[in-house]
Amino acid sequence: METSIVISGFGGQGVLFTGQLLAYAGMDNDKHVTWIPSYGPEMRGGTANCTVIVSDDPVGSPLVAEPDVAVVLNLPSFEKYEGLVKPGGLLVVNSSIVNAETLRNDIEVVSVPANQIADELGSVKMMNMAALGALLAKRPFLTLSQVKQALDDHLPARKADLLEANKLVLQKGYEVGTAVPA
Repeated sequence: METSIVISGFGGQGVLFTGQLLAYAGMDNDKHVTWIPSYGPEMRGGTANCTVIVSDDPVGSPLVAEPDVAVVLNLPSFEKYEGLVKPGGLLVVNSSIVNAETLRNDIEVVSVPANQIADELGSVKMMNMAALGALLAKRPFLTLSQVKQALDDHLPARKADLLEANKLVLQKGYEVGTAVPA
């Protein structure tokens, strides 16, 4: 089975780390993965996105025209990727800052108040973990425990003080995603 994911938002929202974490979790669990980052010249506030493929078989091409899943953390990302998700796919929307609604009825949409969840559990900077948790609830190509283990193994040492909080935000996002009917 192969799952292609685009994660997109502003620089500083943890877009690239979220993709890296999925790639690490996949590799750590004997999956084939690709991770392609893309970002503007700004460190924070510019656009950032990455494409991740997690597969049981070797990945033929890292390029994705129609992702199975798009995680959109801001309005420009919603506007860009909402129409590209393949029919039957999943759109994860950060409803804390994206107030647009899709007109598509051929995809599943899960809205998660990612900023709010992260802020309540420690820091809005962890909002990417709430969106990731919701994604895993709807598309369990990796388990929540596998991704938590990847956090243990790959979170940079300078962020070690945020490890447990990141896991809490990830868990809460998962719970929100689980509560949304399919």
